[in-house]
Amino acid sequence: MPYGEGADDAEPRAEGRRRVTCRVCGRPLHGRQARLWGLGDDCRAKLAQRTAPRPPAHEADQDPLPGL
Repeated sequence: MPYGEGADDAEPRAEGRRRVTCRVCGRPLHGRQARLWGLGDDCRAKLAQRTAPRPPAHEADQDPLPGL
């Protein structure tokens, strides 16, 4: 499926809800949160793992500036 297709090109289904597919893998989405994000639970978890972790905050050891 080319990029840009998916939720916008979905056809109405018999029960009145459009078929929404995952933007990453193309599987049909069923849950409300997944349909809002456009991502399935598995693909959303994979994307969360790909983000870099925030480095730990630590004070830098440095000498005091002369004259201050």
